[in-house]
Amino acid sequence: MILYMFDLICKNYNSYNTLKRRFYYQLKKSGISNSPFKTKSVILTQDNLEKEADAFFLKWEGSIVVYKTKTSGVEQFL
Repeated sequence: MILYMFDLICKNYNSYNTLKRRFYYQLKKSGISNSPFKTKSVILTQDNLEKEADAFFLKWEGSIVVYKTKTSGVEQFL
């Protein structure tokens, strides 16, 4: 499993709202949107979706900061 942690970056509030709306719209249309765990800034994908997820995040280069880690599992703490 691969855990992606991301944060959108913009210079002003209006462009941030536009970027956020476009990003989440494209995310919903992508194949990684059916991941087992997804929040506003974290997505957990299966190993076979790594290339698709990487390609999706690369489209937003310059407008997003993304961290990726490989893990064997995630459990709920609280």
